[in-house]
Amino acid sequence: MIHPKVLDLLLLKEISTEIRKSVITTLSIAGSGHLGVSLGLADLFTCLYFSILNHDPDDPLYPERDRLILSIGHAAPILYATLARAGYFPEAELATLRKLGSRLQGHPGREHGLPGIELSAGSLGQGLSVSVGRALAAKMDGESWRVFCVLGDGELQEGSVWEAAMAASHLKLDNLVAIVDRNGVQIDGNTENVMALEPLKEKWKAFGWGVIECDGNNHQDLLTSFQLADHITEKPVMILAYTKMGKGVTSIEGDYHWHGKAPSKREASLFLKQLEEETG
Repeated sequence: MIHPKVLDLLLLKEISTEIRKSVITTLSIAGSGHLGVSLGLADLFTCLYFSILNHDPDDPLYPERDRLILSIGHAAPILYATLARAGYFPEAELATLRKLGSRLQGHPGREHGLPGIELSAGSLGQGLSVSVGRALAAKMDGESWRVFCVLGDGELQEGSVWEAAMAASHLKLDNLVAIVDRNGVQIDGNTENVMALEPLKEKWKAFGWGVIECDGNNHQDLLTSFQLADHITEKPVMILAYTKMGKGVTSIEGDYHWHGKAPSKREASLFLKQLEEETG
């Protein structure tokens, strides 16, 4: 059966906290991985998998499911932690992250057999093109399911993203919702110093998209944004979700050095304590 959708904001916050704990713990065990982006995306993924997506953890290939395309494949830890929390596989398996032979590799791969993975991701800039193809296929087949694509802001420096953006608008794919994790940092520092992206809202509008801006770490703001997206027709929707890298762990929030770094056991213990203090 399709699991009921959660709309209680307090419960969503609790789920996000538990998912963040899983990310910190499993990355500490693995000794490598991308912590900052995963913590920053916890609220978005909680809203998607517990309130927004039409999906069934008991039947991962349910034909009418919405498709979630994770274009930023290095954010795999948040996808894995959320899928486990939603019931796609046992949460104990999270401890095998990045282990030889594990279904949970550094980037999600369909070939590993983990349920709930829609795209083998790694090379940045590919996910939106795949999403356009799937959204078009749904339109051609008369299907009602939607495609949601999660991109990183640094990823927008890839030219293929803008080719896909142009195609989605031309094809009037109003069954496609893209979300940019606008945390303002990438592996080498601030995005505006590496290669300026602004004005992002105006750029996406110029490409023919409906654009919504929100606080990507606020559950109510996220839910409202997805509700607004449902009322935009004849064009794809871009949600610019402003997040904090490392959200929930005050000592690393906004610090690009934690883009691709895992915490030691001592750091993990400290981060879990900070998370508890942050969430009360």
